[in-house]
Amino acid sequence: MLHRLRSIFLTRRFFGIGWALVLLFVLGWAWDPLLVAAKLCALTFTLALVAELFLLFGPRSGLHGARRTYDRWSNGDQNPVTIELESGYGIPMRLRVLDELPHQFQKRDLEFTGSIGAWSKRAFRYDVRPVQRGVYRYGAINILVSSVLGLMERRFVLDADKEVAVYPSYLQLRKYELLAISNRLTLAGIKRIRRVAHQSEFERIKEYVPGDDRRTVNWKASARRGRLMVNQYQDEKAQQVFSLIDTGRVMKMPFEGLSLLDYAINASLVISSIAMRKEDRAGLLTFSNTPHDFVRASRQRGHMQHILQALYAQGTDYKETDFEALFMAVRRELHQRSLLLLFTNYESAQAMHRQLPYLQRLARQHLVVPIFFLNTDLEEDLRHLPTDTEQVYVRAIAEKMVHEKRLIARELEQHGLPAILCRPQDLTVNVINRYLEIKARGML
Repeated sequence: MLHRLRSIFLTRRFFGIGWALVLLFVLGWAWDPLLVAAKLCALTFTLALVAELFLLFGPRSGLHGARRTYDRWSNGDQNPVTIELESGYGIPMRLRVLDELPHQFQKRDLEFTGSIGAWSKRAFRYDVRPVQRGVYRYGAINILVSSVLGLMERRFVLDADKEVAVYPSYLQLRKYELLAISNRLTLAGIKRIRRVAHQSEFERIKEYVPGDDRRTVNWKASARRGRLMVNQYQDEKAQQVFSLIDTGRVMKMPFEGLSLLDYAINASLVISSIAMRKEDRAGLLTFSNTPHDFVRASRQRGHMQHILQALYAQGTDYKETDFEALFMAVRRELHQRSLLLLFTNYESAQAMHRQLPYLQRLARQHLVVPIFFLNTDLEEDLRHLPTDTEQVYVRAIAEKMVHEKRLIARELEQHGLPAILCRPQDLTVNVINRYLEIKARGML
């Protein structure tokens, strides 16, 4: 009985009618007919309350439901959540649904209103976009049910304490995998790059079709067959592609809720999958002031799961990155020439110059591609014309910093380090394009 009383909530309509009755009784002391009307209204109100209680607590089944969502959420993406309800009431009921979101979202006002028919089902759907990896813990689903009278509500508490793990963006990974399978990567901004034949492996001889490179015509085979034949080449296989991810303080900068580290992690997951589909071997090394996690290059079944689990556990430690320690780790672990995709960030030329000697030493044995980020906030400031002296100074400083980033990329290119400078949201596409270009040009 006590449990049922605790589940009762009085509505605004109840208090509105109650205050109206009080006013009617007060006026009734001055005029007897009003007092009689007040008593009749109070009796009707009491009967309505009894009827409301019967309607809310009469059915044994009441209301059932659950929260449906993925077992794992994809970081930085929209993940659907559905609250499915089933009514055991024999009449239509009004609903207020309040879902207790994980504290990471900092949102306490998620509420849905609607109605549900007799003995029927109803679903409420919404999306969540996590921006941090880790475990997200849901609270309860609070459902407040009322009848057409609307004097009180009965609360149902469903599906409490659900946990969902947030992993690197596997939805983005699936998107690129599907585009690669259907040979439609160009829809995502991936460029078609002409393959350099003499720097690739011979695959087979095939009949010439319009568009084939005429320099690959096989004249001997053409003479034997009596029609034009060409050599077909494929990219070299079994090359090592390593994602080197800086987890130091420079990767903590946020963009649209996600840190630069999370953008690098999502891009690393996708490029590892693309590399394995190209029959290369993908690996991973994370570092800051010391080397952290190392995943050896492989393309065996289940290897992507190892990479995913390693990326899930990464976090920024706010420490200064030590590229000498990175150089020693690469020298110790990598004995075959590899493509090293180095995800880091440079805010000044001085920071790049401190690291340049170690990058040059790495480049003697491997192909190193430094990847760093444009400051999109500064670029946004440059789109607006200054209106006062302070904004003129701000614009001048922003122009200097943006220009310095481009100079850093140009200097790295001059030292034989094909750098990628891009906006965070364009990172994955730019990395895939550079990898495919390296494969097609035979640069590795």
